[in-house]
Amino acid sequence: MTVSFKDRVAIVTGAGGGLGKEYALELARRGAKVVVNDLGGSRDGTGTSDAAAKVVEEIEKMGGEAIANGASVTEYDQMEKMVADAKQKWGGVHVLINNAGVLRDKSFAKMSPEDFEFVVRVHLLGSAYATKACWETFREQAYGRILMTTSSTGLFGNFGQANYGAAKLGLAGLTKTLHLEGAKYNIKCNSLSPVAGTRMTEDLFPPEAFALFSPENVAPAALFLVSEDAPSNAIVGAGAGGFHSAWITMNDAVWLKDEDRTVEGFAANWDKISEQSNLVAPQSGSEQSGAILKAMQKVLGADGAPSSARG
Repeated sequence: MTVSFKDRVAIVTGAGGGLGKEYALELARRGAKVVVNDLGGSRDGTGTSDAAAKVVEEIEKMGGEAIANGASVTEYDQMEKMVADAKQKWGGVHVLINNAGVLRDKSFAKMSPEDFEFVVRVHLLGSAYATKACWETFREQAYGRILMTTSSTGLFGNFGQANYGAAKLGLAGLTKTLHLEGAKYNIKCNSLSPVAGTRMTEDLFPPEAFALFSPENVAPAALFLVSEDAPSNAIVGAGAGGFHSAWITMNDAVWLKDEDRTVEGFAANWDKISEQSNLVAPQSGSEQSGAILKAMQKVLGADGAPSSARG
């Protein structure tokens, strides 16, 4: 099966280099018309560049169609205009890859509130703004594919990245709700946790590993997750040719009797409450309530009476 993006219009934010550039190039190779969005600048978000225009030149040399866009994902009106420009030129927007990002790493003790807010604004609010700008178009045409860029830092933590981790786990949560709200409109939303050697990570990898973790090795997962046959609500990790899925899980609820519903009672049952067994990956938040009700019914019975009180 060949995955094609013919007659599709795709927007890739942060596409002036690294992962975003590779996504844009591969989308174009597979027939998509691409909006190459990049504000430019360094990885902390300062400065400017003409990186987006250079990527457009590459796409045009290979016979593809693309336009450069220098809008900031942190400004909703600029995201609206970006989408409007794409629709005016090509008639629609079908794919959005939220890839734009910055790093301002410091331990939480040394991190300024401004650095925390800025990273959250670019990653989390920026992705929300770009998605919101596309959302009504996706609904009207009954087709949309959205990819959020989460991170192992958001899913599992990493020293010195409290701002980044907060934003990245927020994106996984945003994905889950958009998956539910977009389902009846054929809008699919997924999260990708990439590991790649890019401008953002060039001083974190030894040279031999940097080459191994090429963005080219992440692109297959990214493009599948925005393809026509994509799943929805997936969290996928990718890097150096290795791919995996991740889930937000919970265990069976432990129902505490009236006399145990104290701080001491909770402490006494902590080993059971925190046990990693019978794990499930809920598909909506309501399943948490359902799990608690199930535990209650197991103890009290369907009629609400304690099991021992029924004949």
